[in-house]
Amino acid sequence: MTYAYDTEIVGLVASEGHRYDGRPSVVIPEQAADRRERLEVRAGFGIVGDRYAGKQAHRDAQVTVLAAESLEALAAELGTGRVDPLLARRNVVLRGVEVEALRGQEFTLDCGEGAVVLRGGRPANPCAWMDVVLAPGAHRGLRGRAGVRCAALSDGVLGIGAAVLTCGVPLDPAAAGAVRALAPHRR
Repeated sequence: MTYAYDTEIVGLVASEGHRYDGRPSVVIPEQAADRRERLEVRAGFGIVGDRYAGKQAHRDAQVTVLAAESLEALAAELGTGRVDPLLARRNVVLRGVEVEALRGQEFTLDCGEGAVVLRGGRPANPCAWMDVVLAPGAHRGLRGRAGVRCAALSDGVLGIGAAVLTCGVPLDPAAAGAVRALAPHRR
């Protein structure tokens, strides 16, 4: 069975360089050039123009996807007010989809410009920079809801705005910002 969900792509990021390199500092790196209106995705390669595109070590983590609701819930918990979801540095920020439930699932995002098929993999764990760029406590608070690393299985284009996500599992849009248990670390 296939399930379809109306969603919205509220943010897109691709970067030729690493913005949060090394230990966190008090200076938030400039990121305006990384914000995109469209992303071109290629199967087995990733996002054209992104630093991880074509890298063998990132073949299962070519595209990262995050629920905007995760950051909204975190901001409410920390009492910070609104936070910029693109500062989390996930390639695709969606609204209205339980992203964390896509771990291990194949799914499609279609904006009307060529559907992109992705396979959800491991969690996109947050880094210590989150305490600097979002709010103190964000690093710990995002665990279990910082998004999913995905492999690109098809060519296509993602753009800001309305989209349809299809997958083989039922999703609960109300759980979009909920913490999902992390799998135990395998050695």
